[in-house]
Amino acid sequence: MIETLKNNLEASIAIKQQILDDDTLIQNVNDVSICLIKAFKADKKVFFCGNGGSAADAQHIAAELSGRYYYDRDPLYAEALHVNTSYLTAVANDYSYDEIYSRMIKAACDKGDVLVALSTSGNSKNIIRALEQAKAQNMIIIGFSNEDGGKMNGLCDILIKIPSKDTPRVQECHMLLLHSVCEDVELAMFPK
Repeated sequence: MIETLKNNLEASIAIKQQILDDDTLIQNVNDVSICLIKAFKADKKVFFCGNGGSAADAQHIAAELSGRYYYDRDPLYAEALHVNTSYLTAVANDYSYDEIYSRMIKAACDKGDVLVALSTSGNSKNIIRALEQAKAQNMIIIGFSNEDGGKMNGLCDILIKIPSKDTPRVQECHMLLLHSVCEDVELAMFPK
């Protein structure tokens, strides 16, 4: 068990070091912060989506923005698209699980709003449908994926590709980078 922990820590550190050494990736994450700040300053909304652990991460980051991150301040409009379980189960049953996010985007999102989509494979059908719908509605699209980006390539205005295909390590990096974005947004929107 100790060996497993040490191996996971070493793998996590190695991937984070690759991110730290990648100036383009660091600039892309900075661009995500700038994008969200501009959207919030223009009174736009930010929506998140993902599946499984990525859905939990999406909800977590939406809460950091709509609640608070480091300090008390006014709320920002950020929401995870999967938090209404009655809607989610009805659409999955009546239409298809592939449509759960695209239908909510069609109903709730406007031009200039931001969609942040998390997919460790980059190939989740419901995420791809969400990106296509967001593009049709002229939303700003940000993606977080693994090292190759999968089908998310070409559908995102900014695509953050973590240099790994190891799902737990990719998710850990998504959260680290998104927490940094939350900090940037909070400081820019509510200077101390």
